[in-house]
Amino acid sequence: MGRRTGWWRTEARRAAGWHGVLRRGRALAAAAGAALCVTVALPQTATAAGTPTPYAFAEDARTVKGATGTTDAVRLEPGGTYRSAVRDGGKLYYRLELDATADAYVSVTAVPGTAATVTSSDGLKVSVQDADSHTCSTGAAHFGATQSPHPIAAWASREVGPDTYLCKQAGTYYVVVERRTTPGSAPGDWDLELDYVSEPALKKAAGSGATSAPEAWNSASPQALVGDATRRAGGAGFASAAALGQGVWKDAVRPGQTLFYKVPVDWGQQLYATAETGSSTGGDGFVGTALTMSLYNPVRGYVDDVGSGYSGDQTSAALDPLPPVAYDNRHAVQNRVSGMRFAGWYYLAVHLGAPVADKFGKGPFGLTLRVRVSGTAGSGPSYAGQAEPSGVFEVTRQDREEAAAGAGAAPQTCRAVRREARPEGPRAVARGPRRRAPTVREPVTTAR
Repeated sequence: MGRRTGWWRTEARRAAGWHGVLRRGRALAAAAGAALCVTVALPQTATAAGTPTPYAFAEDARTVKGATGTTDAVRLEPGGTYRSAVRDGGKLYYRLELDATADAYVSVTAVPGTAATVTSSDGLKVSVQDADSHTCSTGAAHFGATQSPHPIAAWASREVGPDTYLCKQAGTYYVVVERRTTPGSAPGDWDLELDYVSEPALKKAAGSGATSAPEAWNSASPQALVGDATRRAGGAGFASAAALGQGVWKDAVRPGQTLFYKVPVDWGQQLYATAETGSSTGGDGFVGTALTMSLYNPVRGYVDDVGSGYSGDQTSAALDPLPPVAYDNRHAVQNRVSGMRFAGWYYLAVHLGAPVADKFGKGPFGLTLRVRVSGTAGSGPSYAGQAEPSGVFEVTRQDREEAAAGAGAAPQTCRAVRREARPEGPRAVARGPRRRAPTVREPVTTAR
């Protein structure tokens, strides 16, 4: 789960808090056959041992070392994806060189070891600051009530819109990544995946001039999708997320595992998603927060989440209705509205908490996803330049075909790698969509 604020919106969002609230999903009496178990994208050895899938980092991610101070901060390039790591209680800096027109978004995914111990309040804080230590925006994510180690993502940005007051100038900015842990947490390093996206300004003649989000939109829940489910194995990271279109999809998930899916959502369209956990064949008891489903936008920014308990019977969790994708949603205070500001791939991360195994076994457990994309695709804003990476804010015919065909999660393309300084175990690597190889520039210490 994650939350994000800009300094000018902090007071309005203070009530939400850093920890946020995980909403309990509504329990539905679904037929057991609606959530059939399928083979998940796990290496055979991991499947046999019942261990969760390692996170799949983008294959083209460049490994960089976060600096402990701004002077030595490595520069990140727009459109680039990077790997790094943060120690317990660590605070790291990365550098951005920005002009005075483009918006910059940086998402950081934290990946603790699969055997790590975490608490509900452990997590990550990400900020973007200017050269005078002014905070442009900040976001946070934490592991929540599952108390289960899994990938979590937080995002922050530098925006130059009409409702911002600081951070408008061209110059050097810094991404600040802070690991938040409590006593009782495992001290091992967390791997990081940083994703940096640049959004160009609008053409002056095409600028909306709006300073508030649209208020009139259909907030009613649509009729649930029915029909036979199609098998679709989820990916192990953002880069390997399985593409889904509108429909009913089935997979299987193990306790402690996180599965990633992506859905193309165009300008003017609304996304609805429900996750259902199938009934168990054994075990007894109740897990208060067993399944969580988190939604992230095309820049991997947190939008919303939902969760459900588990007693061995089938249960479901549905995201509350979200607004149609619109450029002006960015002016909203709520994350679940402001996050729906881009067309492109929206990501669903489904996690089954590790405590489920204590009461109901190692699984796998049946998982059904019901995904609806409503509304007619409209034209997007007129940008004055190109986004980085190219096409990140578009939905193409190829994207829709990929969603229909189920491309994206290809286990045979993932390869295991081991980081020497990581005792937690290997990490899988997968190729990400539309990512060019980033360039890393070391800091220059020449006096000016």
